[in-house]
Amino acid sequence: MSSSSPDERTLVLIKPDAVRRGLVGEILSRFERKGLRIDAMVSRTMDGGFADQHYAEHVDKPFYPPLKTFMTSGPLVALVLSGDQVIEVVRAMIGSTDGRKATAGTIRGDLSLSNRENLVHASDSADSAKREIALWFPELA
Repeated sequence: MSSSSPDERTLVLIKPDAVRRGLVGEILSRFERKGLRIDAMVSRTMDGGFADQHYAEHVDKPFYPPLKTFMTSGPLVALVLSGDQVIEVVRAMIGSTDGRKATAGTIRGDLSLSNRENLVHASDSADSAKREIALWFPELA
């Protein structure tokens, strides 16, 4: 369960579709206006091997090959956010996976019309946040 420690951290990926559409600033500003802190941030392109590591639990699933193609299709922005119950807060801010069904006011609800190209990834638990931060930002682990 989420901790109430102000030091809780989560990983967020601003996906290639958001970068292509020029939405990085919009997405970052929503997190900053909420009061979350950016502890680390990098722009990079994910290669296939790194995608397999990041999505290790999904590699054998039928939806993974097109997800991998999409996630390696161009630059993305990886960031570590921190704040009180940040994992839960960020998940609420981004909205449900399918942008066509996500609630208005969420990042996906306002800015996405796709299930796969849904602008952002965010860690879904403290365990996945720890694993993903260690993968993307080993200096913070």
